[in-house]
This record gives sequence, C-alpha cells and structure tokens, in this order.
Amino acid sequence: MFQVIFNDTSAAEMSALPKPLQLQILSEFNFLPEDLDKIDPEKFGRLAREGRKLFRYRATDYRIYFELTEKGLCVHRVLHKNSLKDFLYRSKLPLGEDEALQKTPEFWDMIDGRR
Repeated sequence: MFQVIFNDTSAAEMSALPKPLQLQILSEFNFLPEDLDKIDPEKFGRLAREGRKLFRYRATDYRIYFELTEKGLCVHRVLHKNSLKDFLYRSKLPLGEDEALQKTPEFWDMIDGRR
C-alpha cells in the first residue's frame, strides 16, 4: 500500500496554510512512486547526498521536499518558493537551485529538522 507521510515539521508547515491552499497543493501532489523514474523536470527536482535521494516537487508557489521510503513518500518540508530564493540569496550560491541545495549542509540540516 502506498501512503504519503508528513513528518512533524512538514505537517506544521501545511497546517499553517489556509485550508483551500492546502487542498490545492495536495491536489497537485498526485503521482505514484513509480512515476519518479520518469519525472518531469518542470515539476520535479532531485537532490542527492551521501547516498540519500531527496525529491523536490513544485506545487503552486510551494516546494515539497520528500524522499521515497519503505513506508511511502516521506514529506520533510513544504516551503514557499520565496523562502528558498531568500535562502539561496543569503548563501550567495552561484549554481542552479537543486545543484546548490544538495551541496549545502545547512539545507540538509533544515530537511532533517535541525534548523
């Protein structure tokens, strides 16, 4: 059975949004794990570090960061796109969004809830 699991951080981020926006984001987040093998680069990004694979999905003005686990899709963060732009600007990273993020330890700390 396939399920989407929100950790405490991502659940709090979703619950802080207005209900109609939550429903809109979730309605766009509709795919199966096997779809990740043939992802659309317009909607998805991939980040990897030390054998760990993380996906980014664009839904409206939000970015959903998740990974595929044995239990299903584990959602780590639900962030407004401007918060990532601010992060990249403050970090002064000269690379593409996904490439820059996967090389930044602070990003992985944020995903793991340490920031």
